Amino acid sequence: MSLTSKQIIELLDLKKHSTCGFVSETYRSKQQIPKEALPPGYDGPRALGSVLYFMVTPEAQIVLHRIRADQMYHHYLGDPLEVLLLYPDGTGRVTVMGSDLEREMRPQLFIPGSTFHTSRLPPGGSYSLLGTSEWGGVEPSDVEIGNPEKLIRTYPAFAEQIRSFTGNLS
Repeated sequence: MSLTSKQIIELLDLKKHSTCGFVSETYRSKQQIPKEALPPGYDGPRALGSVLYFMVTPEAQIVLHRIRADQMYHHYLGDPLEVLLLYPDGTGRVTVMGSDLEREMRPQLFIPGSTFHTSRLPPGGSYSLLGTSEWGGVEPSDVEIGNPEKLIRTYPAFAEQIRSFTGNLS
């Protein structure tokens, strides 16, 4: 039996999220990293880690953004997911997550902290169900939405990909 995206959203209690499609946090460590043990820029302590489900659909994509923490994406079900990564050192790449290992897809993707990223489904794709593990746990103040035009100036070699992924085709 193949589940629809709507059935999965209901079964996993996923809620529309401002940056990550549909989301449900499944774990947040009770252990805390004190503010003074974190790198500069954090506004308070953080959970040691957190884990969540997220689903990308044609109507609910991942918005171009970055978070302070390292994270590992895990692909569970559905269509492959193409991910644009813009690393802090000025480099970048596009990779495809999924289960077709022979086509060089991988079910995990490490995203270093402060890496801008966004994604898209393949043409005709209906959904991709993933998870992410984050170290330390992410708070709203750790998220920065990316400005495509500013990032095109910072990552000129990826201008075409930034425009294509964000729909900013001017």
